[in-house]
Amino acid sequence: MAPVNPADDLPYLTGDLPGIGGRIKERFEDFRVEELPLYEACGEGTHVYFRVTKAGLPTPEAVHRIARHLGVGPREVGFAGLKDARAVTTQRMSVEHVDPGRIAAFRDARIEVDLVGRHTNKLRPGHLRANRFAIRIRGAGAAQLDAAGAILDVLSRRGVPNYFGPQRFGARGDTARLGEALVRDDAEEFAARLLGRPLPDDPPDCKAARDAFDVGTLDRALKRWPRHYATERKALAAFKKRRRAADVLRPVDKRMKRLYVSAFQSLIFNEILAARLEALDRVLDGDFAQKHENGAVFRVEDAAAEQPRADRFEISPAGLVVGYRSTLAAGEPGRIEAAALERHDVTPESFRHVGPLKPKGTRRALRFAPEGAALSAGRDTHGEYLELTFTAPPGCYATAALREIMKSEPNT
Repeated sequence: MAPVNPADDLPYLTGDLPGIGGRIKERFEDFRVEELPLYEACGEGTHVYFRVTKAGLPTPEAVHRIARHLGVGPREVGFAGLKDARAVTTQRMSVEHVDPGRIAAFRDARIEVDLVGRHTNKLRPGHLRANRFAIRIRGAGAAQLDAAGAILDVLSRRGVPNYFGPQRFGARGDTARLGEALVRDDAEEFAARLLGRPLPDDPPDCKAARDAFDVGTLDRALKRWPRHYATERKALAAFKKRRRAADVLRPVDKRMKRLYVSAFQSLIFNEILAARLEALDRVLDGDFAQKHENGAVFRVEDAAAEQPRADRFEISPAGLVVGYRSTLAAGEPGRIEAAALERHDVTPESFRHVGPLKPKGTRRALRFAPEGAALSAGRDTHGEYLELTFTAPPGCYATAALREIMKSEPNT
Protein backbone atom coordinates (compact mmCIF):
# COMPACT_ATOMS: atom_id res chain seq x y z
CA MET A 1 0.00 0.00 0.00
CA ALA A 2 1.47 3.36 -1.07
CA PRO A 3 1.24 6.51 1.04
CA VAL A 4 -1.80 8.62 0.30
CA ASN A 5 -0.86 11.93 -1.29
CA PRO A 6 -3.51 14.67 -1.10
CA ALA A 7 -2.94 15.45 -4.79
CA ASP A 8 -3.68 11.86 -5.85
CA ASP A 9 -7.47 11.95 -5.59
CA LEU A 10 -8.38 15.26 -7.23
CA PRO A 11 -11.12 15.40 -9.88
CA TYR A 12 -10.31 15.75 -13.57
CA LEU A 13 -11.57 18.61 -15.72
CA THR A 14 -11.75 16.17 -18.65
CA GLY A 15 -13.19 13.28 -16.69
CA ASP A 16 -15.57 12.46 -19.53
CA LEU A 17 -12.65 11.72 -21.86
CA PRO A 18 -10.61 8.51 -21.45
CA GLY A 19 -6.94 8.89 -20.63
CA ILE A 20 -4.08 7.26 -22.47
CA GLY A 21 -2.17 5.87 -19.48
CA GLY A 22 1.60 5.66 -19.88
CA ARG A 23 4.67 6.55 -17.86
CA ILE A 24 6.94 9.58 -17.57
CA LYS A 25 10.47 10.20 -16.29
CA GLU A 26 11.76 6.73 -17.10
CA ARG A 27 14.91 8.55 -18.24
CA PHE A 28 16.12 12.02 -17.40
CA GLU A 29 15.93 13.07 -21.05
CA ASP A 30 12.23 12.11 -21.21
CA PHE A 31 11.39 15.19 -19.13
CA ARG A 32 12.97 18.44 -20.33
CA VAL A 33 12.37 21.86 -18.82
CA GLU A 34 13.80 25.14 -20.08
CA GLU A 35 13.44 28.26 -17.99
CA LEU A 36 12.50 31.35 -20.00
CA PRO A 37 14.09 34.45 -18.42
CA LEU A 38 12.13 37.45 -17.22
CA TYR A 39 14.82 39.77 -18.63
CA GLU A 40 18.10 39.56 -20.49
CA ALA A 41 21.52 40.34 -19.10
CA CYS A 42 22.29 43.96 -19.99
CA GLY A 43 26.04 43.44 -20.49
CA GLU A 44 27.14 45.58 -17.54
CA GLY A 45 27.42 45.12 -13.80
CA THR A 46 29.16 43.02 -11.17
CA HIS A 47 26.93 39.94 -11.49
CA VAL A 48 27.85 37.25 -14.02
CA TYR A 49 24.86 35.37 -15.50
CA PHE A 50 25.35 31.84 -16.81
CA ARG A 51 23.12 29.09 -18.19
CA VAL A 52 23.09 25.75 -16.38
CA THR A 53 21.84 22.51 -17.94
CA LYS A 54 21.70 19.68 -15.43
CA ALA A 55 20.56 16.06 -15.60
CA GLY A 56 19.27 14.08 -12.63
CA LEU A 57 20.14 16.68 -9.99
CA PRO A 58 18.01 18.98 -7.82
CA THR A 59 18.79 22.67 -8.19
CA PRO A 60 20.29 23.03 -4.66
CA GLU A 61 22.80 20.25 -5.40
CA ALA A 62 23.83 21.90 -8.67
CA VAL A 63 24.23 25.20 -6.81
CA HIS A 64 26.37 23.50 -4.17
CA ARG A 65 28.71 21.97 -6.76
CA ILE A 66 29.10 25.23 -8.67
CA ALA A 67 29.64 27.24 -5.49
CA ARG A 68 32.31 24.82 -4.28
CA HIS A 69 34.17 25.16 -7.59
CA LEU A 70 34.02 28.97 -7.40
CA GLY A 71 35.03 29.10 -3.75
CA VAL A 72 31.88 30.92 -2.64
CA GLY A 73 28.98 30.04 -0.36
CA PRO A 74 25.89 28.47 -1.95
CA ARG A 75 23.87 31.54 -0.96
CA GLU A 76 26.05 33.65 -3.25
CA VAL A 77 24.67 31.81 -6.27
CA GLY A 78 21.40 33.33 -7.49
CA PHE A 79 18.69 31.47 -9.38
CA ALA A 80 15.09 32.13 -10.34
CA GLY A 81 13.42 28.80 -9.64
CA LEU A 82 13.84 25.23 -8.42
CA LYS A 83 13.87 22.68 -11.22
CA ASP A 84 13.06 18.97 -11.25
CA ALA A 85 15.74 16.50 -10.23
CA ARG A 86 14.49 13.63 -12.41
CA ALA A 87 14.80 15.60 -15.63
CA VAL A 88 17.12 17.50 -17.95
CA THR A 89 16.62 21.14 -17.03
CA THR A 90 18.04 24.43 -18.22
CA GLN A 91 18.02 27.55 -16.07
CA ARG A 92 20.03 30.69 -15.45
CA MET A 93 22.15 31.39 -12.40
CA SER A 94 24.25 34.34 -11.26
CA VAL A 95 27.21 35.07 -9.04
CA GLU A 96 28.85 38.37 -8.15
CA HIS A 97 32.51 39.42 -8.26
CA VAL A 98 33.73 36.21 -9.90
CA ASP A 99 35.96 35.92 -12.96
CA PRO A 100 33.82 34.59 -15.85
CA GLY A 101 36.73 32.36 -16.79
CA ARG A 102 36.34 30.49 -13.51
CA ILE A 103 32.71 29.77 -14.37
CA ALA A 104 33.60 28.67 -17.91
CA ALA A 105 36.20 26.28 -16.48
CA PHE A 106 33.60 24.39 -14.39
CA ARG A 107 33.35 20.71 -15.27
CA ASP A 108 30.84 18.17 -13.98
CA ALA A 109 29.45 14.96 -15.48
CA ARG A 110 25.85 16.07 -14.86
CA ILE A 111 26.10 19.83 -15.32
CA GLU A 112 26.92 21.97 -18.36
CA VAL A 113 27.59 25.70 -17.96
CA ASP A 114 27.46 28.43 -20.64
CA LEU A 115 28.21 32.08 -19.98
CA VAL A 116 25.39 34.55 -20.72
CA GLY A 117 26.77 37.97 -19.73
CA ARG A 118 26.88 40.57 -17.00
CA HIS A 119 24.01 42.26 -15.21
CA THR A 120 23.39 44.75 -12.42
CA ASN A 121 21.52 42.52 -9.98
CA LYS A 122 21.51 39.03 -8.56
CA LEU A 123 18.97 36.55 -9.91
CA ARG A 124 16.24 36.09 -7.33
CA PRO A 125 13.40 33.54 -6.96
CA GLY A 126 10.62 34.53 -9.33
CA HIS A 127 12.88 36.21 -11.92
CA LEU A 128 11.55 34.03 -14.73
CA ARG A 129 8.84 34.51 -17.33
CA ALA A 130 7.78 30.91 -17.89
CA ASN A 131 8.95 27.32 -18.22
CA ARG A 132 8.99 25.41 -21.50
CA PHE A 133 8.34 21.66 -21.19
CA ALA A 134 9.03 18.77 -23.56
CA ILE A 135 7.80 15.53 -22.00
CA ARG A 136 7.79 12.03 -23.45
CA ILE A 137 5.09 9.66 -22.29
CA ARG A 138 6.28 6.06 -22.58
CA GLY A 139 3.82 3.24 -23.10
CA ALA A 140 1.90 5.43 -25.54
CA GLY A 141 2.40 6.41 -29.15
CA ALA A 142 0.68 7.11 -32.43
CA ALA A 143 -2.37 5.00 -31.52
CA GLN A 144 -3.12 7.32 -28.59
CA LEU A 145 -2.53 10.59 -30.45
CA ASP A 146 -6.20 11.30 -31.21
CA ALA A 147 -7.35 10.58 -27.65
CA ALA A 148 -4.62 12.77 -26.18
CA GLY A 149 -5.38 15.48 -28.72
CA ALA A 150 -9.05 15.60 -27.73
CA ILE A 151 -8.05 16.23 -24.11
CA LEU A 152 -5.44 18.80 -25.05
CA ASP A 153 -8.04 20.69 -27.10
CA VAL A 154 -10.17 21.10 -23.96
CA LEU A 155 -7.20 22.16 -21.84
CA SER A 156 -6.11 24.71 -24.45
CA ARG A 157 -9.59 26.18 -24.64
CA ARG A 158 -10.65 26.08 -20.99
CA GLY A 159 -7.29 25.96 -19.21
CA VAL A 160 -5.34 23.42 -17.19
CA PRO A 161 -6.51 23.06 -13.57
CA ASN A 162 -3.79 24.88 -11.64
CA TYR A 163 -3.47 22.28 -8.89
CA PHE A 164 -0.39 22.13 -6.71
CA GLY A 165 1.25 18.85 -7.69
CA PRO A 166 2.00 15.72 -5.62
CA GLN A 167 5.62 16.78 -5.08
CA ARG A 168 4.30 19.68 -2.97
CA PHE A 169 3.19 17.18 -0.34
CA GLY A 170 6.38 15.16 0.12
CA ALA A 171 7.35 11.55 -0.38
CA ARG A 172 5.03 10.44 2.44
CA GLY A 173 2.21 12.77 1.38
CA ASP A 174 2.09 14.31 4.86
CA THR A 175 3.75 17.73 4.64
CA ALA A 176 0.35 19.45 4.50
CA ARG A 177 -0.81 17.64 7.64
CA LEU A 178 2.38 18.70 9.43
CA GLY A 179 1.65 22.26 8.36
CA GLU A 180 -1.93 21.96 9.56
CA ALA A 181 -0.68 20.88 12.98
CA LEU A 182 1.62 23.91 13.11
CA VAL A 183 -1.15 26.33 12.14
CA ARG A 184 -3.52 24.80 14.69
CA ASP A 185 -0.77 24.85 17.33
CA ASP A 186 -1.19 21.12 17.88
CA ALA A 187 2.25 20.01 19.04
CA GLU A 188 1.06 16.49 19.89
CA GLU A 189 -0.18 15.90 16.35
CA PHE A 190 2.96 17.43 14.84
CA ALA A 191 5.26 15.20 16.91
CA ALA A 192 3.20 12.10 16.14
CA ARG A 193 3.35 12.74 12.38
CA LEU A 194 6.98 13.83 12.23
CA LEU A 195 8.39 10.98 14.31
CA GLY A 196 5.82 8.18 14.29
CA ARG A 197 2.95 6.70 12.28
CA PRO A 198 4.93 4.48 9.90
CA LEU A 199 3.65 3.75 6.41
CA PRO A 200 4.15 0.44 4.57
CA ASP A 201 6.33 2.09 1.92
CA ASP A 202 8.65 3.87 4.36
CA PRO A 203 12.33 2.83 4.07
CA PRO A 204 12.98 -0.02 6.53
CA ASP A 205 15.17 2.01 8.92
CA CYS A 206 12.68 4.88 9.00
CA LYS A 207 9.77 2.52 9.53
CA ALA A 208 11.59 0.87 12.43
CA ALA A 209 12.34 4.30 13.94
CA ARG A 210 8.71 5.36 13.66
CA ASP A 211 7.50 2.05 15.11
CA ALA A 212 9.85 2.50 18.06
CA PHE A 213 8.66 6.05 18.67
CA ASP A 214 5.03 4.96 18.65
CA VAL A 215 5.65 2.38 21.39
CA GLY A 216 7.84 4.76 23.42
CA THR A 217 11.26 3.10 22.97
CA LEU A 218 13.02 6.36 22.19
CA ASP A 219 16.63 5.12 22.42
CA ARG A 220 15.86 2.51 19.79
CA ALA A 221 14.06 5.08 17.66
CA LEU A 222 17.04 7.45 17.74
CA LYS A 223 19.41 4.62 16.88
CA ARG A 224 17.33 3.58 13.87
CA TRP A 225 16.89 6.99 12.25
CA PRO A 226 19.46 7.27 9.42
CA ARG A 227 22.03 10.04 9.88
CA HIS A 228 20.79 12.09 6.94
CA TYR A 229 17.36 12.51 8.56
CA ALA A 230 18.74 15.42 10.54
CA THR A 231 15.40 17.10 11.30
CA GLU A 232 13.85 13.93 12.73
CA ARG A 233 16.96 13.08 14.75
CA LYS A 234 17.20 16.54 16.30
CA ALA A 235 13.50 16.64 17.07
CA LEU A 236 13.58 13.19 18.65
CA ALA A 237 16.63 14.07 20.77
CA ALA A 238 14.82 17.16 22.04
CA PHE A 239 11.68 15.18 22.82
CA LYS A 240 13.69 12.48 24.62
CA LYS A 241 14.89 14.90 27.32
CA ARG A 242 11.49 15.76 28.79
CA ARG A 243 9.01 13.87 26.61
CA ARG A 244 7.15 17.08 25.81
CA ALA A 245 5.66 17.35 22.34
CA ALA A 246 6.29 21.11 22.27
CA ASP A 247 10.04 20.41 22.45
CA VAL A 248 9.86 18.70 19.05
CA LEU A 249 9.12 22.03 17.37
CA ARG A 250 12.25 23.91 18.43
CA PRO A 251 14.90 21.96 16.44
CA VAL A 252 12.83 22.09 13.22
CA ASP A 253 14.35 24.95 11.24
CA LYS A 254 12.33 27.80 9.76
CA ARG A 255 12.81 26.56 6.20
CA MET A 256 11.15 23.22 6.98
CA LYS A 257 8.33 24.84 8.94
CA ARG A 258 7.71 27.19 6.03
CA LEU A 259 7.59 24.18 3.68
CA TYR A 260 5.01 22.45 5.90
CA VAL A 261 2.79 25.52 6.21
CA SER A 262 3.05 26.18 2.47
CA ALA A 263 1.92 22.60 1.80
CA PHE A 264 -1.11 23.15 4.04
CA GLN A 265 -1.96 26.33 2.14
CA SER A 266 -1.62 24.33 -1.09
CA LEU A 267 -3.94 21.61 0.21
CA ILE A 268 -6.67 24.17 0.96
CA PHE A 269 -6.21 25.80 -2.46
CA ASN A 270 -6.54 22.41 -4.18
CA GLU A 271 -9.77 21.73 -2.30
CA ILE A 272 -11.17 25.11 -3.37
CA LEU A 273 -10.18 24.47 -6.99
CA ALA A 274 -11.72 20.98 -6.91
CA ALA A 275 -15.00 22.48 -5.69
CA ARG A 276 -14.99 24.99 -8.57
CA LEU A 277 -13.54 22.70 -11.24
CA GLU A 278 -16.57 22.40 -13.50
CA ALA A 279 -16.62 26.19 -13.92
CA LEU A 280 -12.92 27.01 -13.56
CA ASP A 281 -13.15 29.25 -16.63
CA ARG A 282 -16.12 31.25 -15.29
CA VAL A 283 -15.85 34.33 -13.09
CA LEU A 284 -18.64 34.84 -10.57
CA ASP A 285 -19.99 37.86 -8.74
CA GLY A 286 -17.92 38.40 -5.61
CA ASP A 287 -14.95 36.55 -7.10
CA PHE A 288 -11.37 37.63 -7.16
CA ALA A 289 -9.81 37.44 -10.63
CA GLN A 290 -6.21 37.58 -11.78
CA LYS A 291 -4.90 39.34 -14.88
CA HIS A 292 -2.60 36.97 -16.74
CA GLU A 293 -0.69 39.87 -18.24
CA ASN A 294 0.80 41.09 -14.94
CA GLY A 295 -0.60 38.95 -12.12
CA ALA A 296 -2.71 41.77 -10.64
CA VAL A 297 -5.76 40.64 -8.68
CA PHE A 298 -9.09 42.48 -8.51
CA ARG A 299 -12.55 41.84 -7.13
CA VAL A 300 -15.22 40.99 -9.68
CA GLU A 301 -18.20 43.33 -9.31
CA ASP A 302 -20.01 42.42 -12.55
CA ALA A 303 -19.30 38.86 -13.66
CA ALA A 304 -21.27 39.18 -16.90
CA ALA A 305 -19.16 42.15 -17.95
CA GLU A 306 -15.88 40.41 -17.08
CA GLN A 307 -16.64 36.99 -18.59
CA PRO A 308 -15.60 37.94 -22.16
CA ARG A 309 -12.11 38.70 -20.79
CA ALA A 310 -12.05 35.24 -19.20
CA ASP A 311 -13.15 33.71 -22.50
CA ARG A 312 -10.15 35.40 -24.16
CA PHE A 313 -7.90 34.06 -21.37
CA GLU A 314 -7.00 37.59 -20.27
CA ILE A 315 -8.22 36.88 -16.72
CA SER A 316 -9.09 33.85 -14.60
CA PRO A 317 -10.82 33.35 -11.27
CA ALA A 318 -8.22 33.38 -8.49
CA GLY A 319 -8.49 30.94 -5.60
CA LEU A 320 -7.41 31.50 -2.02
CA VAL A 321 -3.89 30.70 -0.84
CA VAL A 322 -4.76 31.54 2.73
CA GLY A 323 -2.69 33.66 5.09
CA TYR A 324 -3.31 35.99 8.01
CA ARG A 325 -4.05 38.97 5.75
CA SER A 326 -6.41 37.07 3.43
CA THR A 327 -9.80 38.49 2.52
CA LEU A 328 -12.29 35.87 1.45
CA ALA A 329 -14.30 36.28 -1.72
CA ALA A 330 -18.00 37.10 -1.55
CA GLY A 331 -21.01 35.21 -2.88
CA GLU A 332 -20.64 31.59 -3.97
CA PRO A 333 -16.81 31.77 -4.27
CA GLY A 334 -16.66 33.02 -0.69
CA ARG A 335 -18.89 30.22 0.56
CA ILE A 336 -16.58 27.66 -1.06
CA GLU A 337 -13.51 29.25 0.52
CA ALA A 338 -15.13 29.50 3.95
CA ALA A 339 -16.18 25.84 3.77
CA ALA A 340 -12.63 24.75 2.97
CA LEU A 341 -11.26 26.62 5.98
CA GLU A 342 -14.03 25.28 8.21
CA ARG A 343 -13.20 21.69 7.24
CA HIS A 344 -9.75 22.22 8.73
CA ASP A 345 -11.00 24.32 11.65
CA VAL A 346 -8.80 27.31 10.76
CA THR A 347 -9.33 30.96 9.83
CA PRO A 348 -6.98 33.47 8.21
CA GLU A 349 -6.15 34.67 11.73
CA SER A 350 -4.82 31.17 12.57
CA PHE A 351 -1.86 31.85 10.27
CA ARG A 352 -0.76 34.86 12.32
CA HIS A 353 0.55 32.67 15.12
CA VAL A 354 2.84 30.26 13.24
CA GLY A 355 6.02 31.37 14.99
CA PRO A 356 8.01 33.82 12.87
CA LEU A 357 6.49 32.62 9.58
CA LYS A 358 3.20 34.54 9.47
CA PRO A 359 2.32 33.92 5.81
CA LYS A 360 0.31 36.86 4.51
CA GLY A 361 -1.59 34.84 1.92
CA THR A 362 -2.13 35.47 -1.76
CA ARG A 363 -4.32 34.50 -4.71
CA ARG A 364 -3.56 31.93 -7.42
CA ALA A 365 -5.34 31.55 -10.75
CA LEU A 366 -7.54 28.47 -10.87
CA ARG A 367 -6.21 27.61 -14.33
CA PHE A 368 -3.30 28.26 -16.66
CA ALA A 369 -2.98 28.33 -20.42
CA PRO A 370 -0.70 25.66 -21.93
CA GLU A 371 0.80 28.05 -24.49
CA GLY A 372 2.03 26.55 -27.74
CA ALA A 373 0.77 23.11 -26.70
CA ALA A 374 1.49 20.37 -29.21
CA LEU A 375 1.54 16.58 -29.35
CA SER A 376 3.62 14.29 -31.51
CA ALA A 377 4.32 10.59 -31.65
CA GLY A 378 7.71 9.05 -32.19
CA ARG A 379 10.02 6.13 -31.57
CA ASP A 380 13.61 5.91 -30.36
CA THR A 381 15.93 3.16 -29.17
CA HIS A 382 13.80 2.83 -26.01
CA GLY A 383 10.53 2.33 -27.88
CA GLU A 384 7.45 4.32 -28.77
CA TYR A 385 6.48 7.56 -27.07
CA LEU A 386 4.04 10.41 -27.24
CA GLU A 387 5.65 13.83 -26.67
CA LEU A 388 3.83 16.80 -25.17
CA THR A 389 5.34 20.28 -25.45
CA PHE A 390 3.95 23.49 -23.95
CA THR A 391 4.90 26.61 -22.01
CA ALA A 392 3.47 27.34 -18.56
CA PRO A 393 3.74 30.30 -16.17
CA PRO A 394 6.09 30.08 -13.16
CA GLY A 395 4.76 28.00 -10.28
CA CYS A 396 2.47 25.88 -12.48
CA TYR A 397 2.94 22.12 -12.54
CA ALA A 398 3.41 20.24 -15.80
CA THR A 399 1.95 17.20 -14.04
CA ALA A 400 -1.42 19.01 -13.88
CA ALA A 401 -1.67 18.75 -17.67
CA LEU A 402 -0.17 15.24 -17.80
CA ARG A 403 -2.62 13.78 -15.27
CA GLU A 404 -5.54 14.97 -17.42
CA ILE A 405 -4.08 13.33 -20.52
CA MET A 406 -2.93 10.14 -18.81
CA LYS A 407 -5.81 9.85 -16.30
CA SER A 408 -3.34 8.54 -13.78
CA GLU A 409 -0.97 10.24 -11.37
CA PRO A 410 2.30 10.87 -13.26
CA ASN A 411 5.28 9.37 -11.45
CA THR A 412 7.02 12.38 -9.90
